[in-house]
Amino acid sequence: MTPGPMPSALSFELLGKCSVTKARAATLHLPHGPVPLPIFMPVATQASLKGLTPQQLEDQGCRLCLNNTYHLGLKPGQAALDAIGGAHKLQSWPHNLLTDSGGFQMVSLLKLAKVTEEGVRFLSPHDGSPMLLTPEHSISLQNSIGSDIIMQLDDVIATTSPDHARMNEAMERSVRWLDRCIQAHKYPERQNLFCIIQGGLDLDMRRDCTAQMVARDTPGIAIGGLSGGEAKDEYCKVVRTCTELLPEMKPRYVMGVGYPEDLVVSVALGADMFDCVWPTRTARFGNAITSAGVLNLRNAVYANDFGPIEQGCQCICCRSPAQGGLGITRAYIYHVTAKETAGAHLLTMHNVHYQLTLMRLVREAILEDRYPQFAKGFFSKLYAGKQDMYPAWAVTALRGVGVDLLSDSAAT
Repeated sequence: MTPGPMPSALSFELLGKCSVTKARAATLHLPHGPVPLPIFMPVATQASLKGLTPQQLEDQGCRLCLNNTYHLGLKPGQAALDAIGGAHKLQSWPHNLLTDSGGFQMVSLLKLAKVTEEGVRFLSPHDGSPMLLTPEHSISLQNSIGSDIIMQLDDVIATTSPDHARMNEAMERSVRWLDRCIQAHKYPERQNLFCIIQGGLDLDMRRDCTAQMVARDTPGIAIGGLSGGEAKDEYCKVVRTCTELLPEMKPRYVMGVGYPEDLVVSVALGADMFDCVWPTRTARFGNAITSAGVLNLRNAVYANDFGPIEQGCQCICCRSPAQGGLGITRAYIYHVTAKETAGAHLLTMHNVHYQLTLMRLVREAILEDRYPQFAKGFFSKLYAGKQDMYPAWAVTALRGVGVDLLSDSAAT
């Protein structure tokens, strides 16, 4: 029996739609303040964004970031979270939080996990002790964390798995687990439970799961199980198939996606929310995200390059002291990135700023109904105007929603 409509602690204000693509601009009103959509959400897995303090993240304009239920359940643990009053207080974060349920760890820690109808049995990576994560326990932990958006526990397997029967089992189990999550959720008036659509790369399975999840009427809906090594054209087919079936007045979250070109294309396909550890992780390897692509600043070619990380970037690292910034040069990053934590810290600030700024520009383009031109300009700059280098998957996906990247019309 399908549960009735859930109480909602959010409101979704649709502000504009692209007249060509499926891109939308909205404001998501959550318990800890409004959030502009589309949005990229930085990942603070263990209540800490690696390389940034909460104040620095706030100063970047971030109003919604992620914590991970599995990791916080291990440390500091539910008792400590209850004692302090949740993760907002634990990490001194005054804005919104979203927690991943722990389902992704079924893929990333599969050697330590066994999935049954009851839940997922883990061996702790800290001390090898057993841990059972059930839908009820995941929701209980997230209730203690106090996040503004909580995710159902879902049965996650890699999209590249050839086992169709196992994929269908995972999809159907995710629906059953959602019903258990709904029943276990203690605070629907202040925490929003999102369902997660599964089904691998099988579009019929995705349609079936979408219909079942939409029937549960959760405050928001996520498309899960992607960014697991599947071909990008297959990824785009799944996202478009799901968004076409989703209600207009609810937020749509594609989990685990974060490359800039993925964001630009996925917004055109109708998605609103994204997250990924890549911007912070790649910073720790000396990589800077720029509008012309990723620069590896450990390369000796930058040893005497005294320009900013990216010319024209308004992050605190790239701005000159006269502009109230730090005036960090590529040469300095080259000097410290392999030796000092300061290098990763500075690049993390730059990379997070890039991602948040990209989504702000995406939103402005949608509101001004010039998103096709924006997308064309983005790819032209990223590939230095060389259309023969454009990824075929992006060309095909955007053509499917009315944007021809290879046409000669003006790109702005």
